[in-house]
Amino acid sequence: MRLPFPTLPRERQLRLGLALLLGVLLFALAGPVMAPHAQDALVGQPYGAPSGTVWLGYDYLGRDVVSRLLHGGWTVLWMSLASALAALVVGAAIGILAGFAGRRTDQAIVWGTDVLLAFPDLILVLLVVSMLGREPGLIVLTVAIAFVPGVVRLARGVTMGVARLEFVEAARLLGYPATRILFREILPNIATPLLVHFGIMLTWAISMLAGLSFLGYGVAPPTADWGLMINENRAGLVLQPWAALAPVVLIGLFALGANLVAEGVSRLNARIGAATGGKTNAG
Repeated sequence: MRLPFPTLPRERQLRLGLALLLGVLLFALAGPVMAPHAQDALVGQPYGAPSGTVWLGYDYLGRDVVSRLLHGGWTVLWMSLASALAALVVGAAIGILAGFAGRRTDQAIVWGTDVLLAFPDLILVLLVVSMLGREPGLIVLTVAIAFVPGVVRLARGVTMGVARLEFVEAARLLGYPATRILFREILPNIATPLLVHFGIMLTWAISMLAGLSFLGYGVAPPTADWGLMINENRAGLVLQPWAALAPVVLIGLFALGANLVAEGVSRLNARIGAATGGKTNAG
């Protein structure tokens, strides 16, 4: 079923989720311009307390926490978005092919995804990054590869369900090319579960990337990064908690926004399906 996107703003949960996502994204985008200090500038005492001009105090080296927050968001956010989007595009293409193509192609794709699913996501990413380095592009690629099998299985399942419907069979009997059937008949009718899964993958991605930075396999210091900030300042939680808690709050808000958007899209689609009697749009 195609989502009537003009009705999206009416869903309160979607509005809240989108507001959280856009708010954190704008904070990260505008952060480097708004930051009062450079990300590595030593401007105060280590674990200095907040004051009237320094809202969140200083970190373990005496750097302004607000400046580090403003500089450190863009890296983890663009890497999360890029890895989730890459996994969605590649996984959806492979899954649709598996669900629409012949039995041999389907079996080969299912076997390949089962092999990847045998490795836990975080272990796979840690293994690759520890062997090949922690360049941002490599980390994004590895996280995307870890997420692809789940997208493949989802896309394959929903494609197989839609491919059995009457309007797809009618398109085949009329001799329409496979590309037209895929893009005009199948893809619009499986977009909703894929969008919901994309929102869930955003939550997984930012959690995994922040975890990599926390473990020392993400962005290298002194570059500001929210996950790295948590690791750097966790020893001073009693002295100056905001240096570690502030990035936790921002990561949590982004993950919460992604979850709300995913759940809101799912509920909206269910509501539309109930209103239309569960009928799908035949393109």
